[in-house]
Order: sequence, then structure tokens, then C-alpha cells
Amino acid sequence: MDALKQKILNEGTALSDKVLKVDKFLNHQIDPELMVEIGREFYRLFKDQNITKILTLESSGIAPSVMTALNFKIPVVFARKRKSLTHTDRLYTAPVYSYTKQETNIISVSDQFISQDDKVLIIDDFLANGEAANALISLVDQAEAEVIGIGIVIEKSFQPGRDMLEEKNYRVESLARIESLAAGEIVFKEDQN
Repeated sequence: MDALKQKILNEGTALSDKVLKVDKFLNHQIDPELMVEIGREFYRLFKDQNITKILTLESSGIAPSVMTALNFKIPVVFARKRKSLTHTDRLYTAPVYSYTKQETNIISVSDQFISQDDKVLIIDDFLANGEAANALISLVDQAEAEVIGIGIVIEKSFQPGRDMLEEKNYRVESLARIESLAAGEIVFKEDQN
């Protein structure tokens, strides 16, 4: 997706050979026009799959998920990272490790929002090692629902997330695939799918 790649080049920063900072448009401040385009692109990629729900992880996955859901005219469910007084019973839960925060969280979704009849599209901001995607898949599995595919805004292709998910036969669609962040330079993978 050219607009996304251009935004990454213009406003993203490679903090190390593994960390890409995109807080100017995706995971702190949000560019709504770009999110609309991202939503349209995920819809184009998955529109023939009879998807009934979109599942994401709070908080950076919410904006692209909502824009995608508008196109599908279906609900978005987001897995919570923190417990609240109103979110305690009948939960699907899974651990997820965050490399950038160096911590493990137990994410959860109420069982009333995903059922065995659902066909779920998982959307997330980044794919690196596949930790978040695996945790979201676990929530869908606990509901006995079906994962139709995984939509990723930015994939770090030099990390093993995609390979691990594809080995389990999940369809992965990434809008921008980063091949390298070495020496502070952002290099995109040529074989964009």
C-alpha cells in the first residue's frame, strides 16, 4: 500500500534494527485519512470471506479495525490488556508478550462478543514474532469460532511471525512489509503480497 509506505518513510523512525516508531500516525497520534485507506484495503483483501467480526488488541489495532469494520458493516471486538470492574466474568484469556514494552499481559474478551458461529478477521498494527496474533487466535479458538485471516498494518518480515502463522495455515495479509531497519534505514520487502 503506497500511501502507508510513504507515511512510514516520511514519519517513521527506525530506533534500532528491530524497533520502528510510527507514533506520528498509527500508535499514539492517528492519521484518520490513512486509517480510512487502510480500512478500504483490508476490506478489498478479505471482502469475499463472509467475515462476521473483527478482533484486535487494544489500543493500536483499534483505529485500523474500526475503519475496516465500517466497510464490512460488522462489529469490532478488542481484547483488553487491563482488567476493569465491569470486565471480570466469562472471559476468554491468553498471555501476550510485548517486545517493545518488555512485559507480558493477560488479554481478555468477554464470551458474549465472540461465538462459535463467528468468522473472525484479526487485525493488528504490527507483526514481528507473532505473539499478539497467537494470543488473539487463542481467544478465537476458545470461542470455537473460525479465524478467516490476519490483517497486519506493518510487518517486520525479518522476524519470524509470518512464517509461524503460515505454517499453521493462517492467511496473512500485510499492507507494508519491512525487510530491514539496519543502520536506521527503512527498507521494504519487494515481494509485497
